[in-house]
Amino acid sequence: MDMRLNPSILAADFANLERDLARISSADFAHVDIMDNHFVPNLTFGVGMVERLQQVSPIPLDVHLMIEDPDRWAPGYAEVGAASVTFHAEAATDAVALARRLRDIGARAGLALKPGTPVEPYLDLLHEFDQVLVMTVEPGFGGQSFIEETLPKIERLRTAIRHSRHDVWLQVDGGINEETILTAAEAGADTFVAGSSVFGAEHPSDQIAALRAAAASHRH
Repeated sequence: MDMRLNPSILAADFANLERDLARISSADFAHVDIMDNHFVPNLTFGVGMVERLQQVSPIPLDVHLMIEDPDRWAPGYAEVGAASVTFHAEAATDAVALARRLRDIGARAGLALKPGTPVEPYLDLLHEFDQVLVMTVEPGFGGQSFIEETLPKIERLRTAIRHSRHDVWLQVDGGINEETILTAAEAGADTFVAGSSVFGAEHPSDQIAALRAAAASHRH
């Protein structure tokens, strides 16, 4: 099982995003958190910023939409070239239809779940998504602590993905560092979003390598 490390630019220097994207060029994707100050109590980027980041990023963009009405807005992020677009199950009117539209445009389609959202309604729909993102913190702010109560959900998804025989990536986002990445990997995650632990390091590329190695040593 391949392990992927996607640093979140929410922890980068917003005045030097092109520089900080270059500093994480050894990662698999750059994770871009889109917040609208409605679905979550914070405001970050929009589609225009993602289009510009797409032009200067040395690695593909993994866009995470923490917004209301993703059925309307998500396709625009795929249209400007984001490699992966993940929207929240709690906000989508028709998650399957939206995922299919994103795939038709050419992006990977991801479904995100808040810590308290049950996974069971989506287990029979895994083939409709390229990625499931389990939030291991409450969405909205970086720098939070990993919620261990999300581990059974990760384990349940890993079992379902294995039985489905579909190539669905299992991503975790929130509080990921060299300790918690071990726990998440053991539970079955294979794609990891890390913000503060990467951009807070003196050499982000070394931290990316350390996190990836830690996850691989405890693969499920």
